[in-house]
Amino acid sequence: MLALRNCYPKTFRLGSLPIRSVHNGNTRIVVPARLHYEVDAPEGSDYKTGAVIILHGLFGSRRNWNSLGKAMAERSQRPIYRLDLRNHGTSPHAEPMNYSAMAEDVWDYIMRHELKKVTVLGHSMGGKVAMAMALGAGRDQKKMPKDVLDKLIVVDITPRTASASPKFASYIDTMLDIERKLLKTRKEADEMLQTVEKHAGIRNFLLTNLLPLDRNFPKVEFRPPLDVLKNSLENLGRFPYSPGERSWDGKALFIKGETSGYIKLPWCKTAYIDKFFPNNRLETLDAGHWVHAEKPEEFMKIVCDFLKEGVEYTKKKAKKKAPSKAKKIQNEPPTDNA
Repeated sequence: MLALRNCYPKTFRLGSLPIRSVHNGNTRIVVPARLHYEVDAPEGSDYKTGAVIILHGLFGSRRNWNSLGKAMAERSQRPIYRLDLRNHGTSPHAEPMNYSAMAEDVWDYIMRHELKKVTVLGHSMGGKVAMAMALGAGRDQKKMPKDVLDKLIVVDITPRTASASPKFASYIDTMLDIERKLLKTRKEADEMLQTVEKHAGIRNFLLTNLLPLDRNFPKVEFRPPLDVLKNSLENLGRFPYSPGERSWDGKALFIKGETSGYIKLPWCKTAYIDKFFPNNRLETLDAGHWVHAEKPEEFMKIVCDFLKEGVEYTKKKAKKKAPSKAKKIQNEPPTDNA
């Protein structure tokens, strides 16, 4: 396992990372956040061509995709980049938190790493970031490089404006209460979350955002800037464009959880997906909103089959050879075992 380190900031306690924006007179200029990442790639990969970028959802992080990312790298024989979006994981805390800013963060990452023929895969909030990227959010669509973004995979979300679920606000308010009460254990934090969320799996997902406890001065704190998330919920329900305003003609795959209400058929497809992404297809799996976690094998097959469509550059050698084990690179050492 090869680990690379760079000059990105290490993980700090809540509030210690800078807000990355500057003011020029009355104009606020958004500075792209330097997103933290990990990449799994097959031997012989140039780490650039055919890269897949995975974007997590709200309250998520790149760690949620560790197992699938490794498996996808081996099966697809492509470099798989897992990113932490701004205000999530170990990436910088930054405002504003809207889809134009987050799309620009990912574009900045792609251009700095000189990635080519990129597929962007996004779940939920990450799916909206991916769609905003393809439509040129934060950039002049006419000046966007034509050979960079190749395909789009959107998991259980649509390109439309809707109110964020009241559940999200209740989660954040409870997490803020947990910090204010100076709780000392994960168990105490879980007990408080039970007042707003009965599903143990969702509570465990939320608790992956805890910072490591200091043995000498234990105090439960969350890694994301909860105040920024709370103030950004309205932004996260929005989508930057209206149907007919922009479109992207590249290949797009939408994956819906059958029991999830995030993609309402048929009108969400005809009124929104088809208008923005005319070259799309939609697959449905017997799952809820976390499709990739509930049906990992079926999800992986659909994704890898889509990645193979129309791709010749992945066949580098004529002789048959077993897929090489993926090599993992990360941009900073792990900070905890949560």
